[in-house]
Amino acid sequence: MPASRRGSGSVVLPSGQTMAMHTRTQDEEDLPHATKKFTLTPQRMRMIVEAFKETLELGLAKPKQVVPMIPTFVFGWPTGQEKGDILAVDLGGTNLRVCLVTLQGEGKFEITQTKYRLTEEQKQEDGQKLFDFCAECLKTFVDTNLADENSGLTLKPGEKLPLGFTFSYPCSQERIDHGELIRWTKGFGAPNTEGHDVADMFRKSLAKFLTAIINDTTGTLIASAYVNPKTKIAVIFGTGCNAAYMERVGDIPKIKNLGIDDEAAMGINCEWGAFDSFEHEHLPRTKYDTVVDETSNKPGEQAFEKLISGRYLGEILRLVICELIDEGVLFLGQNTYKLEVPYVLDTAFLSLMESDPTDELLMIIGIFTHFFAVETTLAERQFFRALAKLIGRRAARLSSCGIAAIVSKMGYLEEGCLVAMTKIRKDAGLYVNV
Repeated sequence: MPASRRGSGSVVLPSGQTMAMHTRTQDEEDLPHATKKFTLTPQRMRMIVEAFKETLELGLAKPKQVVPMIPTFVFGWPTGQEKGDILAVDLGGTNLRVCLVTLQGEGKFEITQTKYRLTEEQKQEDGQKLFDFCAECLKTFVDTNLADENSGLTLKPGEKLPLGFTFSYPCSQERIDHGELIRWTKGFGAPNTEGHDVADMFRKSLAKFLTAIINDTTGTLIASAYVNPKTKIAVIFGTGCNAAYMERVGDIPKIKNLGIDDEAAMGINCEWGAFDSFEHEHLPRTKYDTVVDETSNKPGEQAFEKLISGRYLGEILRLVICELIDEGVLFLGQNTYKLEVPYVLDTAFLSLMESDPTDELLMIIGIFTHFFAVETTLAERQFFRALAKLIGRRAARLSSCGIAAIVSKMGYLEEGCLVAMTKIRKDAGLYVNV
């Protein structure tokens, strides 16, 4: 196996800038100093909340803002008494999910679903091919779950089911069955898609009537309210991050010319992952965050998302580790080439490190031995756990700033509300009382 060639101590960014990656620490006693910049003070959090509120208001007032606050044309809340069978296709950042949902009334439902993993190649190939894949997966699901006489639901000849398309990327909408992709996020870069109506592209790949296109966060909001009517906000922390809530139409100045009743409630897809993009005035960024941003497929964009979402947290941890390897502080005399690969350290590892209950931190031993072929000392493992906690805590606190901004803006603090969350690496949601 070739020896690791680490040691240059710098990263050349797409902008041409060379960024030093050394800490100049020389022994393990100095390891905690590399982590101090991940700390977020209450005062800084309050400043971020106020900046967030101003950004949300600006997005409601004017079109084409960094945080676009997209009107979804989803009006009002479900009653919980709706009944029927619906097909749904959910194109997320990691998986394509196809579902058959049976609404039973009284806030109850049943769901049958199948996941199809998205490859990195599919995320970068022509957009129409991506939607062809979605259509193929839907056909497979229907053939498996609806054509079988032994299944719970069998379609009669000529019978149709309504189909909803959940598309987890920022789209401008003029109606509920239309969505023009503003920009790809979550590492996607499929060409010939941005600026196009993705609902129309999906129709071309699918010989079935498309009832609605909604964002995944809007879907979480409505689905959660069906089960618990106290739900007011939905947030997703997965490959990306986002929030949705119901806004009074009269408080959305940019659509005033549409003549919609001011008192009507409309779902707003915040697309808050773009908060503080380009200018970087409010969020605390370390040099590791800068490297993640500048080496991404969308430098300068999705600034908030790059600090808190599942796609990036593991990479932040990897960059800290690689810097300390360059300094000769970690893994002395060992071949560390496996850790040189960008994004090889999955965010799921952070959760495992942080929750390792053993005195010797055996979970962390297993991660580094099995996946990266390196041995660790107890001091190193303790540092990795502490670092994982710091990165995770910063993400949690920044996430809470976004939620607090919506809660404060809407006055929910006084009356209380439920926030529906979908967590990183989890499909099951959870509710948080605010």
